[in-house]
Amino acid sequence: MSSERKRLPAMWRGAKSQCPACGERGLFRAYLKVSDNCGHCGLALDGHRADDAPPYFTIFIVGHIIVPVALLVERAYTPPLYVHAAIFTILSIVLSLLTLPIVKGAVVGLQWALQ
Repeated sequence: MSSERKRLPAMWRGAKSQCPACGERGLFRAYLKVSDNCGHCGLALDGHRADDAPPYFTIFIVGHIIVPVALLVERAYTPPLYVHAAIFTILSIVLSLLTLPIVKGAVVGLQWALQ
């Protein structure tokens, strides 16, 4: 390729579940399953293997959100330990499930831009 691909726009498109090349929706065919090809531009997406990095980044992001919130709740309300366990376990799971496809899409976009 004669010109370098822009990394940030490709990552942004991937984070929005769009093809990193053309921006059309359809990066994933299932929750975290990357489509084989883009339905619009035909870009081969099956070679982009984002397996280990997205969960690591998701844990990093969710941890940096949950821990300060848990500390603020502890300082402000001092709830019993079982309340902390119930609230922050559920919150961590939900936040992880919401964040993981966004992060995986961004990693696929970065992989495409660096090809």
